[in-house]
Amino acid sequence: MPDRANRRWLLAKRPRGDITEANFEWNETTVPSLEDGQYLARNLWFAYGPTQRLLMGSADPADANEGSTKIGETMPAFAISEIVESRHPVFKVGDVVHGGAGWEDYSVADGTGFAPTYRVPEGVPPDWAIGVFGLTGLAAYFGVSEIAKPKPGEIFVISGAAGGVGSLAVQLAKIRGARVIGIAGSVAKCDWLVRAAGVEGAINYHTEDVAKRLTELCPDGLDIFFDNDGGPTLDLAIQRLRQGGRIVLCGATSLYPATELPPGPSHYLQLVMVNGRMEGLLARDYIPRLSEAVDAMLPLLRSGRLKPADDVLVGLRNAPQGLIRLYAGQNIGRQLLRMDDNTPAA
Repeated sequence: MPDRANRRWLLAKRPRGDITEANFEWNETTVPSLEDGQYLARNLWFAYGPTQRLLMGSADPADANEGSTKIGETMPAFAISEIVESRHPVFKVGDVVHGGAGWEDYSVADGTGFAPTYRVPEGVPPDWAIGVFGLTGLAAYFGVSEIAKPKPGEIFVISGAAGGVGSLAVQLAKIRGARVIGIAGSVAKCDWLVRAAGVEGAINYHTEDVAKRLTELCPDGLDIFFDNDGGPTLDLAIQRLRQGGRIVLCGATSLYPATELPPGPSHYLQLVMVNGRMEGLLARDYIPRLSEAVDAMLPLLRSGRLKPADDVLVGLRNAPQGLIRLYAGQNIGRQLLRMDDNTPAA
């Protein structure tokens, strides 16, 4: 293979406080030759997630998180990519896949990692593949359908309600007939929840007393709490859990930049009193069941009953801005990056 230019973003220094562009360094190099068991993928779309902060580590001496990405390495990400060369036994040239990659034009991979690589199902466009049928979509669909299991009329409360997982979960819970209360961190997000997602109530945790608002909106308690935040709201939800209530532990966005862990829930015995259940959810475990999520959600997408709220940046040069926007709370829905104006979309 002739030398192939590869633009990329490297981790330049670990963040102390807010993530900034100074944490990254632009670099141009060439793609290395493949070894047996590897493939070369041209990246089309990138997804952002709060756990990327954990991969970066922290420069704060009070924080023990040293990250798994070394200084000078390409920033990792999940991507939708087209395989352009392969010495892999399973993935072939022309396959469009969802898998681990980096903030770069081309990534060399072997299909393994935290979440294994999988082919994008036929009929699913790349932007849906990285969003609704990426890891956030799997978390939302199986978190709602298999753990929360909302019934018509039940009260479904969710933190991080306008984020990548939450923006889909609130709609899926509404489709199942639940009464949905969303908790988010800005006026714009709460407005989207009410006007676009149709929730029955929205709470701005930056400007409102969450405990007071939960009591006002759920005077008789709640049936389901879908936790994407990991903060003190979990304890408020446990206190208000009704008979047979369920709690879905999906994410902990408030904890990833923290230098020390907050106190744990102090009202967990309420689970005993109401025969409640609290269960963790890891999206990668549902990758083998992707086809079930596609069969269930593709008709909803095509009919317009389920509407992704993707926040899309364009161009590799803007890759750091996606993570900065995510942690500044500026995105609504899944934060994505499309590589350029010629990259296919729905």
